Amino acid sequence: MAKVEVLTLTSLASLANLNGLYLIGYAWLFGMSVWISFFGGVIAFKALPRHQFGALQHKTFPVYFIISIALSSSLISTWILKHPDVLVYLARPNVADVAQVYALGIVLVSQASNYFVVGPLTSKIMFQRQKLEKEEGKNYNDPGVSAEMKALNRKFGSLHGISSLANLFAIIALGFHGLYIGSAGVKGY
Repeated sequence: MAKVEVLTLTSLASLANLNGLYLIGYAWLFGMSVWISFFGGVIAFKALPRHQFGALQHKTFPVYFIISIALSSSLISTWILKHPDVLVYLARPNVADVAQVYALGIVLVSQASNYFVVGPLTSKIMFQRQKLEKEEGKNYNDPGVSAEMKALNRKFGSLHGISSLANLFAIIALGFHGLYIGSAGVKGY
């Protein structure tokens, strides 16, 4: 028979420890990343007119990236605190605890590049394209758009692809980290 544990106020208070907070932070980051990337964006794309969808993404993604940066930074700091030998072996990514820092670092770098560089450039191109659509009286994908519109389309497509790829790398890295902590835990030594 399983060990029966009675919950008391003391045992409930002890749940608020660094390991529990780490797992909540990880779950928040992974869940948010999967939702934004594979569900929320797709639903919004199907439900909203294109310009409203673009405006929503322009407001949503910076918040998503900032939260991702904050959470991944916190997870890296906590992981290193709980696994101090990581700093000794930092140049050896085949060491399991070090690989976790690399995975979380991928998340941090991916989301920071999206927040500070790729996202603002993508938004700038999107708004330039919308302005040109009004001036030309054509949608960006209508036949016979100007060479300027075609150039903006190429830039937007490239930037959107880079952003999506960076975000996908972050999700894969988070999945790897989740599988690891699911097996080994977060307790450290």
